Amino acid sequence: MNKILWPVLLVLTLSACSTTSDKPVAVESRTTQPTASTTPSTGTAGTTNAGVSGSALPAAPVVDPRKDPASPLYKRSVFFDFDKFDVKDEYRPMLEAHAGYLKANPNARVILQGNTDERGSREYNLALGQKRAEAVRRVLGVMGVSDAQMEAISFGEEKLRNTGTTEEAHAENRRTDIVYGDE
Repeated sequence: MNKILWPVLLVLTLSACSTTSDKPVAVESRTTQPTASTTPSTGTAGTTNAGVSGSALPAAPVVDPRKDPASPLYKRSVFFDFDKFDVKDEYRPMLEAHAGYLKANPNARVILQGNTDERGSREYNLALGQKRAEAVRRVLGVMGVSDAQMEAISFGEEKLRNTGTTEEAHAENRRTDIVYGDE
């Protein structure tokens, strides 16, 4: 009986695997971008028309404003003059944006990393980098950011952004960087 059962099972299995339908199978592509024919358009009374196919487009993914180059949160560095640690007024809008984000997200944390150029002793540069980080911390604190959300540290001359010896290179290194804890 085994001699008959195994060949029958094999034939049934192979025939089941090779059975196809003449009906075309619809395949959904999730990688294509919306085109002009599928982009929603605004109709009368503020309603949205989904386009030719009649199906609505999936919701756009939420973009973290900290990663959007058009957002003020994308900017993360406050630059300083030589041997100074006062925050210039030109950085106020950027710092206000970061303060607003931190206040709206009480679980968010930032590390304020103070940096210097390589001129001066290592000890002096560590102290100056700390003063720069603390200056940014004070400004954010005045804007209402909780002290528990901020940490100020100094890298001194250890994290040079530009290793050149020109004034422009030195100016790139005199900064405090705002680094979010979840990045």
